[in-house]
Parts: sequence; structure tokens; C-alpha cells
Amino acid sequence: MRKKLAKNQRGAALIEAAVTIPIILLISVAIFEFGRAYQTWQVLTNAAREGARVAILAGTTQDQVKATVVNYMNIGQLSDASPDQVSVDQNVTLGATTGSQVTISYPFQFIVLNPVARLVDRTSSAGAPITMSAVAVMRNEG
Repeated sequence: MRKKLAKNQRGAALIEAAVTIPIILLISVAIFEFGRAYQTWQVLTNAAREGARVAILAGTTQDQVKATVVNYMNIGQLSDASPDQVSVDQNVTLGATTGSQVTISYPFQFIVLNPVARLVDRTSSAGAPITMSAVAVMRNEG
């Protein structure tokens, strides 16, 4: 035989749910958002490496390097990539030789984390946009 809950016990269960559900939602969303941020950082790192591989070749222009990096970023689902986010230096001193350095700065926007964090705390800055960076340096050929 089932026991009936008293009204105050049902109210307590409702309050517990009202407190824990936003916290569980925040944790779940944070896991997804930081996974997406990590994937974006991996794309940036690999794009910088691809750009550095092109930059070390003799006769390559900075525009060609930037195009390679932006193309890689677009393939990696960073469709708002632009050449302005890429910096190329093909004359970096590496001891007795020279190298090429490719630097990417990319503004990463959390999609859901900030609104969900504000459900828990209205003044929260969790999930605010951040700037991700990736750098790759390789020795020039020849």
C-alpha cells in the first residue's frame, strides 16, 4: 500500500527540484560548451601548423599562407574565419637559421553557457566570449 506524501513533503521535493535542475543544466551545458571550445582550439592549432608548413616553402607569399589557414579553418567548421585573424612572419630567428611563424587569434563565442549561467546567477560572466590563439613555428627550407 502506497503512503501519501504530506503537503509539506511535496513542497520540499518541489523546492529541491527547483534548486538542483538549474545546477544540473549548467553543468551539462558547460560540458558541451567546453568540448566545443576544445574542438575549436584543436582546429586553430592544426590550421596554424598547416600555415607554417606552407610558409616555410621558398617563394610562398603571406597571402598564400593566410589563404591556407582560412581554408583549413573553414573545413573545420569555423565559417567566420578571415585572413585578418592570421599573422605570418616568415623571417623568425631560430638560432643559426630562420623560420616561419603563423599566429591565429580567433574570437570564440559560447552559445548556451552564458544564458544558462545567468539563470543561476544574474551577474555571472561565465560563458563570456574569449579570444583563442594558436602559434606554430617551423624552420624554413634551404
